[in-house]
Amino acid sequence: MKHWRKNLGRWSAIGLVMALLLTACGSGTVTDNGVTVTDNGGTVTDNGGTVAEVEVEPVPVSFGGSVTWYGQLPVMVAAENGYFEEEGLDFTYETVLTSADRLAALTAGDIDFSNLGRTSLISAMAEGNDKFYFFANIDDSPGNDGLLARAGIASIEDLRGKKVAANTSAEVTFFTHLQDHGMSVDDVDYASLSPSDMCLALKNGDVDAIDIWQPILGDCMEAVPDATLLALDTDSSIYKQFGTAAAPDIVIIRRAIVDETPEVAKAIVAAVFRGVEFVKSNPAEAATLVADAYFEKPAEEVQAGFAEFQFFGASDFEAHIQAHTDQMQWLAQWLFDQGTIPSVPDVSNWVNYDFVLELLEDRDF
Repeated sequence: MKHWRKNLGRWSAIGLVMALLLTACGSGTVTDNGVTVTDNGGTVTDNGGTVAEVEVEPVPVSFGGSVTWYGQLPVMVAAENGYFEEEGLDFTYETVLTSADRLAALTAGDIDFSNLGRTSLISAMAEGNDKFYFFANIDDSPGNDGLLARAGIASIEDLRGKKVAANTSAEVTFFTHLQDHGMSVDDVDYASLSPSDMCLALKNGDVDAIDIWQPILGDCMEAVPDATLLALDTDSSIYKQFGTAAAPDIVIIRRAIVDETPEVAKAIVAAVFRGVEFVKSNPAEAATLVADAYFEKPAEEVQAGFAEFQFFGASDFEAHIQAHTDQMQWLAQWLFDQGTIPSVPDVSNWVNYDFVLELLEDRDF
């Protein structure tokens, strides 16, 4: 079941055991070492004696994500289709618009997992934040990050001395565009803005250009119809080297969940991977599921918006996450070279997908 409210409670030991046993085996009776567990408010017995009456409850988990970015589609669809509930989880989607805020919420324990831009993640690694693992990349969208300028600015070189706004992953794209054209961030008046502020700032002339991703890029092009699209992320040297967006999303989870309750972590992955497969196989239905509830746009517009997105789940999982781990290590060095982070973290200290591989040994998606 999906909730929009705050649901920050944690499970008790007995509730966790019940949820996981009944998730694994469905309704009925599970016997392990002489202990019989019966769902639907049944009993727990040991050696023939009743130990306790139990009310089996799903395990609460919360996800932090935006409602403006199509990369969250697999999680949204998993929620709308009841996949989390079917995996024994009581799911809450917390709307958290920026990657930095999602990471802060997870670090504080306010959410359990998230899909966010990796630059915020690498910055946290450089600062020694050890509250999370990254374990998957479920979306990529090269060609959906654009540098948009007000009328009269015809090239990236024309941005010299102008005020330009970007944020998080788009910042990497923008800085790379500058480097590719013999410039640096010192050659512009740079500002970091929230995605929700970008269109109005460009329209009002508060900034001369913005680097932002879809669907906000499209919204800004409509709001400022005489603006010029100077470049896409596919024009950057990063895309030419890796074939990905400059800083694609990465899925993270609280370390405590993986280390202490790996079956809960597996259940989360199972629901998300089912969401991935549904989006890939049923794009029109996926758009209908999420259009009103999340994006507040017509389903046709939503489907058109994610038409060029790529979604990744169980297929070729290990090779895919290894490639993204390599890209993250490269990006960590790049961020250090830009003076953005104080040191170059070894990102392998934060990757953990053993539990995913264990899941894939037991399940087909």
